[in-house]
Amino acid sequence: QVHLVESGGGSVQAGKSLKLSCAASMGKLERCGMGWYRQAPGKEREIISSISFEGTEWYTDSVKGRFTISQDTFKNEVYLQMNSLNIEDAAVYFCAADLRAYWYLCDRDPAFNYWGQGTQVTVFS
Repeated sequence: QVHLVESGGGSVQAGKSLKLSCAASMGKLERCGMGWYRQAPGKEREIISSISFEGTEWYTDSVKGRFTISQDTFKNEVYLQMNSLNIEDAAVYFCAADLRAYWYLCDRDPAFNYWGQGTQVTVFS
C-alpha cells in the first residue's frame, strides 16, 4: 500500500526558509521519480520540482535558484529546501511519486500517479 506523508510546512516571514519532507511507503512498487506540487487558493495545482531515481532534478522557472529538491533513496524520502520565500509561494504543497510495478517501466519524464495529503506553507510580510 502506498502512503506519502509530507511534513515541515508552517508560517514563515518573507525572505526566510523552510524545508519540506516527504516520507514514502511504496509497497512492492518501484520508484521512478518523486516531485513536489503546490496549489494556492483559487489557482490550479502546479508542479514545481521533480527528481528522478538517478537524481536528475527539474524546477519550474518561478522557483529556480531558490528551491532545492533532494532525496534519500534508502529512506524513501524526498525533501524540498525553500529559500527566499515570498508571498507568492504561499500554498498547500503536495508530495508526488511516480511508482511502477517494474523499474524498466520508468520513463525519462516522470508521470506522477500518487500524491500525499499536502502541507500548508504560509508566507507573511
